[in-house]
Amino acid sequence: MPGTTTSRALLLASVVLTAHMFLCTAYVGGDGFSVEFIHRDSVKSPYHDPSFTAHARVLEAARRSSTQAAALSRSYGRVDAPSADGPVSELTSRPFEYLMAVNVGTPPTRMLAIADTGSDLIWLNCSNGEVAPGLAAARHAHASAPAPASAPPPGVQFNSSNSTTFGLVSCSSGACRALPDASCPDSKCRYLYSYGDGSQTRGLLSTETFTFADDQGTRGDGKIRVANVNFGCSTTMMGSFIGDGLVGLGGGDLSLVNQLGADTSLGRRFSYCLVPYSINASSVVNFGPRATVTEPGAATTPLIPSEVKAYYTVDLQSVKIGNKTLAAPQQSPVIVDSGTTLTYLANELVDPLVEELTRRVKLPPAKSPEDLLPLCFDVSGVRKGQVAAMIPDVTLGLGGGATVTLKAENTFVELQEGTLCLAVAAPSDQFHPVSIIGNIAQQNMHVGYDLDKGTVTFATADCAKSSGSLYI
Repeated sequence: MPGTTTSRALLLASVVLTAHMFLCTAYVGGDGFSVEFIHRDSVKSPYHDPSFTAHARVLEAARRSSTQAAALSRSYGRVDAPSADGPVSELTSRPFEYLMAVNVGTPPTRMLAIADTGSDLIWLNCSNGEVAPGLAAARHAHASAPAPASAPPPGVQFNSSNSTTFGLVSCSSGACRALPDASCPDSKCRYLYSYGDGSQTRGLLSTETFTFADDQGTRGDGKIRVANVNFGCSTTMMGSFIGDGLVGLGGGDLSLVNQLGADTSLGRRFSYCLVPYSINASSVVNFGPRATVTEPGAATTPLIPSEVKAYYTVDLQSVKIGNKTLAAPQQSPVIVDSGTTLTYLANELVDPLVEELTRRVKLPPAKSPEDLLPLCFDVSGVRKGQVAAMIPDVTLGLGGGATVTLKAENTFVELQEGTLCLAVAAPSDQFHPVSIIGNIAQQNMHVGYDLDKGTVTFATADCAKSSGSLYI
């Protein structure tokens, strides 16, 4: 609800918002909707560097993966605590791999935000006249915060004063209470999120109408409007953030997935199909009934309780190569995360996995670039089409009897010309080691998350074909 109910303008906005909400619930019912899932290195991304070779992009993704995995380890099991600057929610750092576009407000402002399956709060860069110390001043005051490797292109700011559907969230609302920490010095729900790499964002919890372009839809104008979305209108940021904001797709209460389930008939479910790095096409993320995984051989595993509610965590029971099965250590939770490139498994699995692959793969060894990965082969003398046939399948045994088969494209990656490396490593943080199924392992898979059923489903798919109209 708006924080100042005596204002006629805000009262009018509230009426318009309610009307949009009514229309939205009826409109979004159908089969759901799909939007582009844009890899950060795609030519559609503002962060695409045309000077990078395909191998250089993969190497950069592997470097980011190490940072992301370390941050997930630090946040796993950490108890949130206030800082001297106010309440802090300690989350992951902000290396990211995928973006999605969202149109915010009425009239809409198009914003390209990080799509994050490892967090819940949606927040966007805002300018609404209630700015705390500016970005430049904040960075000066926190000189120790890490700076981006290169200056990001100018981002988009959402000007809430130009929208007829913008509202503020009161401190007594359920959304404000869902924040790990919130402060209410003036009856407005204010937040400060601090991430594992020292970055911070703060602002006002707000509501707005979000519009998504249904790239595979044929109904009406192809626009899906969802009213009353709770999001953070961020007025101050510092550190390594890039992009126009972040769309949380995790399992927490404030994520887009949970809000769609609460405010529409779509249910709390979404899926994506990740196109391999080597193919020049966008991936796709689906919401509602369209997110159902129906491909042959689909394997469903139950979600298990996680120390961080936003994380999608399943039970890893074994890893199989050929006829050799490696039993996972007791109680082996593994996070399914699109924002981490590599896959991370316990040392007790990685060491025998490397040993078995070394024995089975008849290729000369090679040194890993920057010692990032535990096993590499020299493929400079092998024709491209022959390499995959030389790599055995790796099968993950998950809870509930589910098995997920990883092909060569899911387990190995060419980090530099002629050097093929295992895209699996042990966590670097030995104090809080966290296992992760990363996005290379999920390439050419339709992966569906259903919070209503408490499941994750995997199925082999041709993701470039399923993205259809999203080819670039």
